[in-house]
Amino acid sequence: MPPHEHNEQCKEVFALLSEYLNVELPPEACQEIEAHIAGCSPCIEFAESLRRTVELCRRYQPTELPAPLGRQARAQLLEAYQRMLGSRSKLS
Repeated sequence: MPPHEHNEQCKEVFALLSEYLNVELPPEACQEIEAHIAGCSPCIEFAESLRRTVELCRRYQPTELPAPLGRQARAQLLEAYQRMLGSRSKLS
């Protein structure tokens, strides 16, 4: 089998894949994507990878949220940010 070259149809499939996976496209568009994917192994792999990624993201639930920054940490961040801005203005 010759190496696959991504053509315009592959680019269109990539651009619409999220909408396709979320069932947000009209049936005709879904059929066109399915027909293309059926004969394009790189697009099959990409679609499956995206499908798994979306599923993992939907199932992910953090067990613990980070604590808010304390006053001292905020002050240090603000000071560092201001130093960074000051060093940029000196370079201009």
